[in-house]
Amino acid sequence: MNSAGYRYAASDQAFYIPAIVRHLAPADFPRDAPLIDGQARMTLVDEALAAVVQATGVSLQWLFAILYGVTLAVLFIALVRLGRRLYRSEWTVIALTAALTLRHSIAKTGANTLEGYFHPRVLVFGFGLLGVAAFLERRDWLWIALVALGIAIHPTTAVWFGVWLAIAAWFGRPSWRPALAGVAGTAALAVVAMVWRGPFAGHLAPMDAEWLSAISDKDYLFPFEWPLSAWLLNLLTVPVILSCWRARRRSNVAVPGETPLVLGALGLLVLFLCWLPFDAAHIALAVELQVSRVFWLLDVFATIYVVWWLTEDAADTARRTRRAVVLAVLMVLSVARGSYSMFVEFPDRPIVDVDLKAGDWRDAMAWARTTDASSGWLADPIHAARYGSSVRAAAYRDVLLERVKDRAIAMYDRSAALRAADRERALAALSWDTPDGARALARRYGLDYLIIDRALDLPLAHRSGALFIYRLR
Repeated sequence: MNSAGYRYAASDQAFYIPAIVRHLAPADFPRDAPLIDGQARMTLVDEALAAVVQATGVSLQWLFAILYGVTLAVLFIALVRLGRRLYRSEWTVIALTAALTLRHSIAKTGANTLEGYFHPRVLVFGFGLLGVAAFLERRDWLWIALVALGIAIHPTTAVWFGVWLAIAAWFGRPSWRPALAGVAGTAALAVVAMVWRGPFAGHLAPMDAEWLSAISDKDYLFPFEWPLSAWLLNLLTVPVILSCWRARRRSNVAVPGETPLVLGALGLLVLFLCWLPFDAAHIALAVELQVSRVFWLLDVFATIYVVWWLTEDAADTARRTRRAVVLAVLMVLSVARGSYSMFVEFPDRPIVDVDLKAGDWRDAMAWARTTDASSGWLADPIHAARYGSSVRAAAYRDVLLERVKDRAIAMYDRSAALRAADRERALAALSWDTPDGARALARRYGLDYLIIDRALDLPLAHRSGALFIYRLR
């Protein structure tokens, strides 16, 4: 409820669904394949999920719903295990799980602590937290395996957990230092290979003006463009972690392995500071790595400590009362905020939407799937935000532009950036929602259909309620 309900095909699934469909139906997306592959080539999750669909016959809708449930379960299990290692009371553990339902964005990083749809990034974040718990439990092969699994699913999120835990292991497992040095050297060689002839070939050069222009609205990629408030919010996590850690040491409640984790968290901050000059120079690989997302890890670590400070850092006589008050406040906040999101902010959304929301857009996309797989579509550039899903994710058809996602993918590939920029210029010069403009765009880009919410003087191919689908050639 705090994520405004579960939804299929929302937001970043505008990329993940087409990437999976590319493996299931190679004939689909003949025009947009280079755009989709620009990001898909960096992960294995699309290939893995396509293989699951082929092996089991499960629909993408149900696969994503199941994985969303798995994600929430992994996050819950990770928080319980961490809480039981760091806290004295099960009630504090419950308070922690309540605190982590309070979805929020990590300032100017493009990451949210929870999503209302399945996202591999959040699943890997859950694996990472399980890895942190395993480190405290000295189940070392488990956290290593979790990081390795995460790298195959969402590399950057897993790598930041890997860095955190590797630094913690350096200080907490001194006998591992030769092995850790060897792993670091091997990883460096692997990076060199990927930059030399792998998926990051050519990405050590600075982004040129055209590339930067195509992603200019993604200001979260460039920390020196952040407002002061974003810097303060993100950096505040560090003194919170340090002060709570010192308080726990003074109270003799710090557990084995905790101090190395704090040092690992400081290592993440150092990594961010070392990355800043390369990002400021607009080195492509540095921008694509989005190292600022280490603040997501610092945010959850700080939250774990703050919950302890609010509930257990007190004399025995006051601890029980404080714990009850904090737990009650967090539960009320979570229920109230979730209820507001579901019943006031988005009253038309059910708590769970396993498939596309029923309505005109869903019907129109179902008809679109009956058209030739090579057909090209024209729609409002912000149609995904307007209707809840993109043409690519809902109909498996190429579309001239889906502004939000195309600009995000443009970060990973210069040709995708130039493609998006060219189409933005064309849409600025030609009105896509007029007969003449639509026809001109169709001639220029080989488009076949226009979907729009008003009647036009064009040949009607199909109508779904308030939505009209016109032939453009």
